[in-house]
Formats: sequence, structure tokens, C-alpha cells
Amino acid sequence: MSKPISATVVLVATLTVQSLVAMCLLTLPVVAPAVAETLGISTVYLGLYIAFAYAGAMSASLLSGGVVRRYGAIRASQIGLALCAAGVAMCAIESPIAAALGAVLIGLGYGPITPASSHLLARSTPAHRMSFVFSVKQTGVPLGGVLAGVVVPGLADIAGWQAAFLVIAAATLLCAVAIQPLCADLDADKDRTQAVSFGNGLAAPLRLVFSQRSLAVLAAVSFFFSITQLSLTTYMVTYLHDDLGMGLIVAGFTLAVAQAAGVAGRLLWGYLSDRFLGPIAMLGLLAVLIAICSLATPFLQYVDSQTLTLIVLSLFGSSAVGWNGVYLAEVARQAPPGQASIATGGTLSMTFLGIVIGPPIFGMIAGAFGSYGLAYASLVVPAGLCMWLLWRHRKAFAADAA
Repeated sequence: MSKPISATVVLVATLTVQSLVAMCLLTLPVVAPAVAETLGISTVYLGLYIAFAYAGAMSASLLSGGVVRRYGAIRASQIGLALCAAGVAMCAIESPIAAALGAVLIGLGYGPITPASSHLLARSTPAHRMSFVFSVKQTGVPLGGVLAGVVVPGLADIAGWQAAFLVIAAATLLCAVAIQPLCADLDADKDRTQAVSFGNGLAAPLRLVFSQRSLAVLAAVSFFFSITQLSLTTYMVTYLHDDLGMGLIVAGFTLAVAQAAGVAGRLLWGYLSDRFLGPIAMLGLLAVLIAICSLATPFLQYVDSQTLTLIVLSLFGSSAVGWNGVYLAEVARQAPPGQASIATGGTLSMTFLGIVIGPPIFGMIAGAFGSYGLAYASLVVPAGLCMWLLWRHRKAFAADAA
């Protein structure tokens, strides 16, 4: 009899998969000015790329609960990785239509990854460590951003952005192959009788989320947090390049630093949530930090200090990118037994809806005012709404946990 796979291996595998799909998602945005120049379009349309990607992710996340239960979490992750690789390769074609189709494929691949990992981690993680462990796994998102910011601009400078995209696609496929040995053990709980129908698959997770007050509030909070996170990461390179006059490689490095701060933030916020503040107070504090940073960012163009820019954007990254682990752990805690993947998929659909809506609006604000800095200042609105929701419904979490 083979030795059971340890919780550490499960965490490392889910972290690696999360990093690769996050890198795929940000591969185009980190070289957006170069891609836009080749395609002959404005960087303002970058928001549409993100909207297409997360429209696909929103649909896939709702279906993913049934897919995970029928085929297994590792198999669902492999499918997601393959779709992401195909999407990045599609984006290498010099066509706005190909970029839009590639974005949708990346989104369809991105959607199942978090519900699949939540299914695995909810089974292997003690309740008192969930915020920290889920935060460790979710560091894969900013870690993927770090990799994208460091690797893709350099590859693009050496071989062109199309070749860089193909390299990322190949690495993603390699990851899908590498996790195959985990299928036998980790997908042993799959249920072939589980139906995966489009209509019920989309509706069932939403019914679960909106039947429970605490899950509904978490879904709404994630909607607003996601607006701030993806607006920050999607447009940071373009903001630094267009408004602050940085070169693409320096701007990409700055994005990588901000994403690295997001990695550190996810670990720190998860630890503080478990040991001291609790998840709801922790999320409220992060909303305050996001609001402060969003108001400070427009003034960076008037300050001739690379160090200050890095400090502000690092704090912005640590908070706007660092909330997910605490949120996902609380979703898993609040979910009915055995339904963590379904509850996660349902709440993530609202997360992805915020991303579909947020970056295009951000792009329109930047285009209307001719300033990405002022668009960043507008993120104080969703941050403020997060604060209000968490304060208004704080008693619902204690009631549902009782």
C-alpha cells in the first residue's frame, strides 16, 4: 500500500498550480504597451482583456464544484492548466480577436483552480490554521505576478513578446504533466455519479451562497476587493510607463516588488487573523489600508523618489492583493460540511464579476481624465463599501458560526 500524500505536498502542489495560472493571466498585462503598439490599439482596452478573462473564470468557477466532485480536484486543476496554456498561446497571435479569445480561454482555465484547491485543503487543514494555510496557498496569485513581472518583460526584450508568451504556455503544460502522479490518491474521493449540468451547475453554488447571510456578505466583499486588486495589478505597468515615464523593464520590476509584498501580506494577514484579530476585523483593516493607498497613489507622479514609489505601491500590493487567503478560509469555515468547493465557486463568481466590471471602468476613468493616477484614487469607493459591509453585518458571522 502506498504512503498517503502529506498535507505539505498538497499545499506545495496547489501553490504551484495557483502560481502558474496567475502568471498566465498577467502575461499580457505586464507587456501591455508593447502588445498594444503591435496590435495598433490603446492600452485603455487592457480592461477589456481582463473582463473577457474573468467572464470565462466566473462561469468556470460556478461549474467547478460539480467538476471537482465528479472528476477530482487534481484532474480539474490539470484541465485548468491546459486551458490557460492554450489561452496564452492564442494571445501570441497578432490579432485583437485572438487576444480576446485567448483571454476567455485563460479565464476558463483560471476559474476551477481555487475551488479545486479549497476542496483539497479543507480536507487536510485543522480549523485553527485555516487562515494561514489558505493564505500560503493564495500567495500563488501574487507569486505568479512576481514571475510575470520579472520573466515576461525580459523574455520579450530578448526574443519578442510572442515568443515569451509561448514559453509561458509550455511551462504551464509542464506543470499539468508534473501533478499527474497525485491523481490516484488525491482524486480518490471523486464521485462519478455527480451530475455536471450547465444550468444547475451555475445555479446551485449561487443558491448555497445566498441562502446563508455570512457567505452572501463574503461574496459581496470579495466583489469590491477584486475591483481594487485587479485594477492595481492590471494597470500598474501602464501607469508607471505612461504617467511616471518608467521603462517597461523597470515598471515590470516595480510590479514584481508590489506582488512580492502581496505574498508577504497574505502570510502576515493570515497569521494575524488566526492569532489575534479574527477574519472579519482583518478584512476590515485591509479595506482601510487600500483606501489610504488609493488616495496616495496619484501623488507619486509629483514625487521624484523611486524609493517612495516602491514603498507606497508595496503597501498597496500587500493589502489589495493580500486579502484572499483570509477570505477563502472564512468561506470554507462558513460552508456546510463537504461543500467547501461549491461555496468557494459561488462566492468566487462574485469575485470574478467585480473583476469583469472593475478594470474596464477603471480604464474608462483613466481615459476620461487622461490620468491613471486619478483612476487609482477612485478605488477608495469600493474599499469604503467593503468597510461598511463588514461593519454592518459583523454579527452574521458569529451567528452562523454558533
